[in-house]
Amino acid sequence: MHGLVIKNTGSWYSVQTEDGQVIESKIKGNFRLKAIKNTNPVVIGDRVEIEANSEGTAFITAIEDRRNYIIRRSSNLSKQAHILAANLDQALLVVTVNYPPTTTVFIDRFLATAEAYQIPVRLVFNKVDCYDKDELEYLEGLMRLYTVVGYPCHAICALSGEGTGELKQLLANKITLFSGHSGVGKSTLINSLIPDACLKTNVISDYHKKGMHTTTFSEMIPLPEGGYLIDTPGIKGFGTIEMEGVEVAHYFPEIFRISADCRFHNCTHRNEPGCAVLRAVEDHFISESRYKSYLNILEDKESGKYREAY
Repeated sequence: MHGLVIKNTGSWYSVQTEDGQVIESKIKGNFRLKAIKNTNPVVIGDRVEIEANSEGTAFITAIEDRRNYIIRRSSNLSKQAHILAANLDQALLVVTVNYPPTTTVFIDRFLATAEAYQIPVRLVFNKVDCYDKDELEYLEGLMRLYTVVGYPCHAICALSGEGTGELKQLLANKITLFSGHSGVGKSTLINSLIPDACLKTNVISDYHKKGMHTTTFSEMIPLPEGGYLIDTPGIKGFGTIEMEGVEVAHYFPEIFRISADCRFHNCTHRNEPGCAVLRAVEDHFISESRYKSYLNILEDKESGKYREAY
């Protein structure tokens, strides 16, 4: 039988078959051995083949080819990868200027990974009701920056529903990954978009301004208008993986466009003469924060390190 992986609770996977059944499934022992350098060989959004057994459960025997996925370096095992979800139409990165803060480095690492697999991303800036004047000005600056680069931005308040109406229209009949730090309001946003979802929510730590995990497993939630939302546990850091040094610039659209004018075709955009990218950074045509994120990823590739806290 063929099916779609709609929930992962650890060792068990809920697989929805073509006739609408949901069968709890496990990975067959010898199949698990084929997973190379992945912490999770089967992921949400995978199309799989299963073999039912007499106990009413099934074994996953094969995974169909993935058309794309979002991958990051595992925070616990730095040499291994963790795939967040597969076969996506788009991703929403939920961001907060504060409560808790999301850094531009984190945002840029997520965006670069999505670019690598041609997954469109929208940035959703949540908790606009919580910010003071300075934070609102910073929010406006971030939205201008990423809109110019090519990433649509939305300012919302998931708690009140402000700004979420437009998102509903953009999600219909698509498979959409929701991602971001713990505490940015992913579950609250999903509850606003799908009241029947009834996802558990929590408050953040007032002292540390950090989020607390409320989603403990990944799940595909069906939309009334068709399509799915994929809710995943909050992530602290986003270590990039499966990127060669020379490719990193390709995943920053503005850097890639301007690099065509560099003197050398293999320019790394750090100290080479005639580098159009360095000139564009100096002239403020490329954001300094985006350029620093580019260098940050290059440093990780060259030193083989992974700094967890971004």
